[in-house]
This record gives sequence, C-alpha cells and structure tokens, in this order.
Amino acid sequence: MKKISLVLLVLMLMFATKTYAYDDHDFQVWNTNIEEFKAGKDAKVAFEEEFRWGDNANDFYYHHYDAGFFYSLKKYLNIGGGYRHVYELKRGKFKLEYEPYVTATLLWGLKGLKIEDRSRLEYRHFDYQRDSWRYRNKVTLKSPWKFTKLEIQPYISDEIFIGFSKLDEFNQNRFSSGFSMDLTKNLKAEIYYILQSAKSSGKWVDANVLGTKVKITF
Repeated sequence: MKKISLVLLVLMLMFATKTYAYDDHDFQVWNTNIEEFKAGKDAKVAFEEEFRWGDNANDFYYHHYDAGFFYSLKKYLNIGGGYRHVYELKRGKFKLEYEPYVTATLLWGLKGLKIEDRSRLEYRHFDYQRDSWRYRNKVTLKSPWKFTKLEIQPYISDEIFIGFSKLDEFNQNRFSSGFSMDLTKNLKAEIYYILQSAKSSGKWVDANVLGTKVKITF
C-alpha cells in the first residue's frame, strides 16, 4: 500500500510539473502600461502595470502593479525607489510577492550612442516561502538615429538577475532588442523581443517573448 501511494504521489508531481511549468523555448506575450507624472524639475512619479501570458501565449500567469519615485541628480545619474505588488501563477494558484526596491542608473553617450546602466536591488517578501534579496543589472544601448516622423529608435539591452538566497546565484538573463516610437507628444510605445533564460531546479530554460509597452506622460 505504501508503494502504491508513493507511485501515485510521484505521478501527481509529474503531472503538476507538466501542467504549470512551461516548455523550453516557450512563446510568451508581455504587455506593460506606464503613467508618468512630473513631480518637479528633476523628479517624476511612475505607475506601472504588466501582464504576461505563457504556454504559447495561452496561459495568463503573471500580473504586477508598480509605483515608484525617481530623481535626476545629474545628467548622468538617476536614482529612485518604489514598490512592486506581484501575482504569479504557481501550482494552479496566484501567489503574492511584496517587492520594495531601489535603483540607480548611469547615463552617458559614445559617438551619439546612448548608454544606460541600471542597477536595481529588490527585497522579495513571500507568504509561502523564505524572503530573499535580488540584484538586477540592465545595460541598454540606444541608436543615435531616429527614423520617420514617429522618431523610431532601435535599441538592444541585456539584464542579469542574481539572487542572494544562495550565494551569488546567477539565475536569469534577459537579452532584448526592439524599438521605441513617439505616437504623440505625451504618448510613447515600444515593441520588443526578449530571449529569457531562467534557471529552475538546476536547469536552464529559455522563453521567446514578444513584448509591447505604452507610456503616457503628464
């Protein structure tokens, strides 16, 4: 009887893994909406909402709200902080993550090429697992040229994720390429592709992401 129970348990776990873990090279769709408000000459407040669909874009599995405050100390340095409220599908239920964070971004140019180097430190609080810290670093290269009346500007970026629940655990990388455009004076949009590589249970799994972003400024 114990052997039968053990076999049934293993089969259930295998089924759960197949149901809620996406295959390697899964196709996903992400959508982000941002509202920015000026809070002075060099400051702004930003509100963000993001949705993600996985399993070949058939399964809604992620949703977050984000509110942050950002300040330009110099032309080459921005700092900020905020809070992100994350809902993520895990084993058939949306689990909640509470995520305050701080950021610092260096900006400079090289022969017209715009370069941004953003560091972000997050404290991740959970009700269902141990809390942890995570560091993210994203480097973005923006084209010095803009095209058409929409001022289409191509860019590429790469972002690494390092968790501190285990010493210096490099567990995710996102390489992206896309372009931004100005739809109106106060409305901007982006279309991009991300190759996301994430480590789970000792195995690296890739995802191909088609993303859109809309930002309105006031």
